[in-house]
Amino acid sequence: MCLSAAAHVFGQSLEPRAYSPNPIGANFALAGLSHQDGSIVFDPSLPITDASAKVNAATLGYIRTFDLFGRSASAALVLPYAWGTASGQVEEQAREISRSGLGDMAIRLASNLIGGPALDPKAFAAHAPETTLGLALYVVAPTGQYFPDKAINIGSHRWSFKPELGFSHPAGPWVFEAYAGIWFFTTNDDFFGGHVRTQDPLAAFQGHVSYTFPNRIWVAVDGTYYTGGQTATNGVPDDDRQANSRIGVTAAVPIARTQALKFAWSRGAGVRVGQNFTTYALTYQVLWFDSKRSATSP
Repeated sequence: MCLSAAAHVFGQSLEPRAYSPNPIGANFALAGLSHQDGSIVFDPSLPITDASAKVNAATLGYIRTFDLFGRSASAALVLPYAWGTASGQVEEQAREISRSGLGDMAIRLASNLIGGPALDPKAFAAHAPETTLGLALYVVAPTGQYFPDKAINIGSHRWSFKPELGFSHPAGPWVFEAYAGIWFFTTNDDFFGGHVRTQDPLAAFQGHVSYTFPNRIWVAVDGTYYTGGQTATNGVPDDDRQANSRIGVTAAVPIARTQALKFAWSRGAGVRVGQNFTTYALTYQVLWFDSKRSATSP
């Protein structure tokens, strides 16, 4: 259920078990670190070549589950702080910049539509896993550091929204998942020197296969494909339509009854335009229940 550590890298997010049901009244606190490095493929019309970047992010997050019309639902909030460097050839001149500051805040609201009834911890522990279909809405707010006179920024200076459907099917220790969503973007009306920049919707698809071991460790193989998202500056289309894919591996390891560590690795499998990053991420999670439910916790 953890959101992308770098909120501006929309389609690259890989989130296994994002639609797995949880008991209501559960609270999750998250703290994460991530490192991304690799090349950046720009619009061929721009005088930028051999571009690469190294980006780090520290994130804090909070998730709460609740009953929504008899179904398990959740609300999540993640705030990243990012720092890193980017370099490349600009009109055959070597350039390098560094940035550090708050990233764009990400919010996720989700609810199961089929399966995943709202259950307290005791009833949830006795409930057999079942196939679920969920609906989520991601919102990314323009809270990140942004300089309108700079071409490279941490924040995006616009709102972004993604409605998404998520399907999850358990089969013994295996879980098979498929998600489909579309990012929509508002206009950045102060882009790099006062220009107006728009972006077409970006479709994003994910697939995950995970396996849970008897000691509660689970491992997932992940994949995503995202397409669209062409931008326009002052109404003139840019040659930057994306058609990219990524693959990755995620592992979650319980370290105490209510604590866990999650490790994630991913890399680009095919990139037309955009970031071709290798990503490493570590997230620490702690769980607690509302006091009135703690007596029935499994």
